[in-house]
This record gives sequence, C-alpha cells and structure tokens, in this order.
Amino acid sequence: MGTPRQERQQPRHVLSPQTVDAYLRRIGARRPVRADAAALRELQLRHLRTVPFENLSVHRGEDIVLEDEPLVAKIVDARRGGFCYELNGAFAALLRALGFTVTLYQARVFGDGGRLGIPYDHLTLRVETEDGTGPWLADVGFGDHSHHPLALDDREDQKDPAGVFRIVAGGQYGDLDLMRDGKRQFRIDTRPRDLTDFEAGAWYHRTSPASHFTRSLVCSRLTPEGRITLSGRKLVVTEHGERQERRLSGDAAVLAAYEEHFGLVLDRLPPDPATG
Repeated sequence: MGTPRQERQQPRHVLSPQTVDAYLRRIGARRPVRADAAALRELQLRHLRTVPFENLSVHRGEDIVLEDEPLVAKIVDARRGGFCYELNGAFAALLRALGFTVTLYQARVFGDGGRLGIPYDHLTLRVETEDGTGPWLADVGFGDHSHHPLALDDREDQKDPAGVFRIVAGGQYGDLDLMRDGKRQFRIDTRPRDLTDFEAGAWYHRTSPASHFTRSLVCSRLTPEGRITLSGRKLVVTEHGERQERRLSGDAAVLAAYEEHFGLVLDRLPPDPATG
C-alpha cells in the first residue's frame, strides 16, 4: 500500500499528552515505551475490558459526531462506550498519538444466511508497529470478538481466547473475509478511509428500522472470566463458559446495573425497543 494513501489517514490534530494520559487511565494502561506489537496487544485487551460496546446513544437521541476529539471525550470524559464507529475511531486516535500508524478500513458484516450488510457497516483498523511485525487487524468495536489483534497478512488459523480466526480472500475485488470458528464475520475493503466516510453508515444504523441497533438495546463488556451483557432488562453473565441470565426488576435496578458493571452513570434509562 503506497505512502500517499497511508498519509490520508493521518489526523490534522494529534491528541494532547494530557488527553492521551487520561485515555490510558480510563482503560487502566500505562503509556507504552514503544509502539510495538506487545503494546498494541495490551492496549486492545484493556480497552475491551473497560470500555463497553453499547448503543445507548441511538435510543437516548444523542448526537454521534465522527471526529477524534468528540469520540475520545465520550469515552474519557463522559466515561461511556459506543459502537464500532465510535470505539474504533477513538482507539485509532489514541494509537496514532502513541506512535502507531493506523489506517481505517470499511467492512460489511455477514448477517443471517451469509447475507452482507450495507457498505460502511463496520469500521475496523489496520495498525502498523515500530517493531516491523504485522500489519495487524485491531478492533475494539465489534462486541464479542477477538481479544487480541490479528495478523492481517496471515492466511492460516490464528488462535485467540475467543476462538480460532482466519483471514481469507473474499469476493472478487481483493477484499478479505474474517472468519471465526469457520463462520464469516465481516468482509474488509482494504482501501484507506477517513472517519467522515462512515457518516452514512452511522446515520443508517441510528435511524433505519432495518438496523439491528434501532431494534435492540445492548451494553456489553469483556471480563477476565468471560463477558457481561445488559440487553434491556436482561443481565447475562458468562464466566468460564457458563452462562447465567436474570431479569432485573424496576428502573432503579437497571440503572444500578449500568453503573456497577459498566461504570455508566445515567440520569434516565434509554427506551427499550423490545418492549415498545
């Protein structure tokens, strides 16, 4: 991939050292000495365990601004999460400020029956490190996904705590398909993109009745033991492969669960489309 196209991905304003330090505190990470593969691996895992994948803004009527500073402020200052455009957009800004080279890729998610979603359905990241390894496919915005970055040029099985991943040729235009345990997850278009390119996809997922984000309410986070998810009033805790569900009774209990399990302090509950 040529240098001019890579340069298209570099932001005009790098995050301030103070903002970077605050972001690192938010995810419980130290500033890495070097922008290498080990640092990237640590940053992705800590991000997944501390910043929830959530679509509450869709249902609370909050604006989603695809610019570095607002995205980072939502995670750092408001101590919220977000969905792919927000989480990977903010993570890209952090990585660049730490010395990584980051390229935004658009992807289309495979749905029921292997049907592909809309263009710009998902935002994922190509990351290059100072140690010459990779390039890496890093992603903190796909919900239940690989815990560690994946080697983008590797076409063999890659073992991860979340399963066995493989990147294969997809379609006829040079795209790549990401597979997990033999099932296709999303198709990657490897042409560099800008954050503004994803505005139409974000608008679709915020407004379309066909989007799963408008039809469901979710807040989910990786834990050292598994995963914890709050869908409306249903709390799902998975630990060491064992899944437990319980339904929360009353608004106060749901608000308390958001704060206890995800660190989200909400003034009101978002309306749950599943209950009308």
